Amino acid sequence: MDMTLLRMRLRKSGYHCQQFCYATVRKTPLQNAMELNAYIDEIDSPTVHFVCHSLGGLVIRHLFHEYPHQRPGRIVTLGTPHKPSSTAKQLSRFALSRMTLGKSIVNGLSGNVPAWQGSHDLGVIAGTFWFGAGMLVAAIPNPSDGTVSVEETRLAGMQDHITLTASHLGLVLSRTAAKQIVYFLQHGQFK
Repeated sequence: MDMTLLRMRLRKSGYHCQQFCYATVRKTPLQNAMELNAYIDEIDSPTVHFVCHSLGGLVIRHLFHEYPHQRPGRIVTLGTPHKPSSTAKQLSRFALSRMTLGKSIVNGLSGNVPAWQGSHDLGVIAGTFWFGAGMLVAAIPNPSDGTVSVEETRLAGMQDHITLTASHLGLVLSRTAAKQIVYFLQHGQFK
């Protein structure tokens, strides 16, 4: 549901949008990538772009590692911790939080995600408005979106990186983020 407004904005810009829903707690990012590959095999289009929020960007990295021969397209990640998540590390110290994180930490939020090979243009949007799950724990490097630090969003081989004044969830609600996504999908860089 958190992607609904963003999907509407992308549709208004002429994109046909589909949403892949996955089990963030019950399945690992790799398991979700395997299901995503089957899902996109059913999409009838010569070009497939990916717009991912948070953990979704890690699922995409597993997808492109396991199934490197993807159709042409570009990728934008919003608030994805491409480096090990300090929030997940802190929260995983507590039993209740570990249950909430579930299998998302396995080769995902805790790190050990396949390196990005750079086969497709990948743009990264990070937030700088400190409001989110990270407020419950200390030691999240600033600047951050309240859940993921800007530094954690950086990825070797990315095409472009920008920061917006938005919280972690606010990134998918932001009109500015939607405009930047459209620009990146069209030009391979942010405006």
